[in-house]
Amino acid sequence: MNIHLTKSQIGLDGVPAAETVLSHVDGERGELIIAGEHVGRLASQSSFEGVTARLWNGASKTTLSEANVRASLGAGRERAFARLPDLLPATRGMGVIDGFRAAVAGLRAEHGLEHEATIVGAFPVIAGALVRRAKGLEPVAPDPTLSHAADTLRMLHGRAPAAREVTALDAYLVTASDHGMNASTFTARVVASTQADLFAAVTAGYCALTGPLHGGAPEPVLEMLDAIGSRERIQPWVDAALARGERMMGFGHRVYRVRDPRADVLKTAVEALASNGADLPFAGEVEAYIRSALRKKNPERPLETNVEFFTAILLDALAIPRQAFTPIFAVARSAGWTAHAREQQRTGRLIRPSSSYVGPMPKD
Repeated sequence: MNIHLTKSQIGLDGVPAAETVLSHVDGERGELIIAGEHVGRLASQSSFEGVTARLWNGASKTTLSEANVRASLGAGRERAFARLPDLLPATRGMGVIDGFRAAVAGLRAEHGLEHEATIVGAFPVIAGALVRRAKGLEPVAPDPTLSHAADTLRMLHGRAPAAREVTALDAYLVTASDHGMNASTFTARVVASTQADLFAAVTAGYCALTGPLHGGAPEPVLEMLDAIGSRERIQPWVDAALARGERMMGFGHRVYRVRDPRADVLKTAVEALASNGADLPFAGEVEAYIRSALRKKNPERPLETNVEFFTAILLDALAIPRQAFTPIFAVARSAGWTAHAREQQRTGRLIRPSSSYVGPMPKD
């Protein structure tokens, strides 16, 4: 007998797949809690290393400090740089996004070392090397004494970043470090539930992240802002796009029914960069008009600003190439992926959902 499920059930909306201590998303209230703290408070009071310590401690019942994680990630970046001659050949002829996937797939366990630090430490090294190769430049060796955010920028640009740049990227890394049972995290947990290792789990997670409905959204925000171009074009451009039924990039979310709490965190970070090339007044006017237009179009449930809108502006202001947006997202989310994979291995079971068969049945 066929069992017919609702569209929501088929998409697994609201269906718990695991118990976790790592993060909680409340879409109705517009709330994101990561490892026991609201995302806004974490972004203002903690570094990426501090949030990573919280996530790893929750997943594995350890007592790592922020300093422990900072040291282990610095060492992980050094190990990854030493392995670039082995990793980069597999990426020949590929762009940054696909090359990142191939290089990540080449990571492997190193005897006696923490896999989590090997993975999270490697991600900015790989991203920096691929971005620089695309410009015809050699990779920059990491500095293990720097923070993860500072060294990420240094390896991308080949210069010491300004303090405000480090602060802005660190806020982004914290904000994007984990987000409940999103598509890439679910993918990582499914792979980890088979008892495959963390390297397989995070590679699968990155593959899910590359899809335009997940990690590929920030770049189209900039394309939209480019298309609008000037303040006097905001109203006619938006009105015409909505009349054609086009989607406003950076607005609406699968889970949040109100404003994405991460948007305000990153808006604050962008404000600190406004004099560094981020045209916040223009972007702010675009956001305000689109929100107003969406409220008029659908007053009962208007689409609100999501994290991608200000992510695009922030990463662009940091001179990070658009083709590197997804790998930089992975630099942040690798903390969550490794934690979720480890938690799944420690406390979960094989994830094996059923499906609703709607095909033909045998006649006899």
